[in-house]
Amino acid sequence: MKAAYINQTGPAENIIVGQLPDPTPTGSQVLVRMRAASVNPIDTYVRSGLAAPPNMPLPFIIGSDLAGVIAAVGPQAKKLKAGDRVWGANQGILGRQGTFSELAAIDESWLYAMPEHVSDEQAAALALVGITSHVGLVEHAHLQPGETVLVNGGSGGVGSTVIQMARAIGATVIATTSGPEKMEYCRTLGANHVLDYRHDDVPKRVAELTGGVDVWWETSWMPNFDAIFASMKHRGRVILIAGRTSRVEFPVGAFYTKCLSLHGFAMFLTPVEVQRQAAEQIGKWLDAGKLHAKIDRVASLDDAAELHRLQEASDSGAIRGKLVVKI
Repeated sequence: MKAAYINQTGPAENIIVGQLPDPTPTGSQVLVRMRAASVNPIDTYVRSGLAAPPNMPLPFIIGSDLAGVIAAVGPQAKKLKAGDRVWGANQGILGRQGTFSELAAIDESWLYAMPEHVSDEQAAALALVGITSHVGLVEHAHLQPGETVLVNGGSGGVGSTVIQMARAIGATVIATTSGPEKMEYCRTLGANHVLDYRHDDVPKRVAELTGGVDVWWETSWMPNFDAIFASMKHRGRVILIAGRTSRVEFPVGAFYTKCLSLHGFAMFLTPVEVQRQAAEQIGKWLDAGKLHAKIDRVASLDDAAELHRLQEASDSGAIRGKLVVKI
């Protein structure tokens, strides 16, 4: 089979596109014929060695998200059958092989039924960001209809999904981003209010608009906790999903006197059943047209190294949406 893989961690130039043996599903694995996969920041961290597991198999196939069709099932697989369309994430990490390949043997517990009218590209683009957003909003923040969410970085891959998901739950959404184009994009996603963090005094504007937020979703590697805590209602919840190497000041007094809570999580370490519950709801929203991924480009396996370089340059504005591979 054709695959994009590495023989050692390092720069994007280490990615090789070539032939590897076809995998054989064992136990509760199924063999997936890939149709689409997408690039996420975690993929570049694993490839570079920043988040590579000690038991990484080599050669190692890159990629975590997927959409495809079941080609065969292992002897203990009971939920899926050949011909089923599926989507999922959680590959390419914790010792599991990735998804940038024509075929992959994946445990069926990580795969979910594809809504009939959803494209492979959309499902692959929404897999990691969708599950991350649902786990944060539902499992950690316990977001309720009528509450207010601020999404700091609303035009990014996760942020744009959080906006749509929070609106689907019935929350009021404030998004922050930079520049007129990104601000308009956040509005098209359903954000009730959009602020430009480069020019707006965010805590002041939040107070004027809503009197404070119940949930603050932080996508920045360097969160400004003074601004965050000043924007929160009492018993508000702050969600952190980035900042692997970040070290920032923490205003303890402002945190505990408002009875706030701080929730950090890595989607890949979320229990499989919690992720399945998230995926089932995501499937319903996808089917109803309430979720949509902005795709910057659709490329081929041959472009894998270039896509990793683009992902690593995303902070410079190199991409506007998800990078997807059609297989």
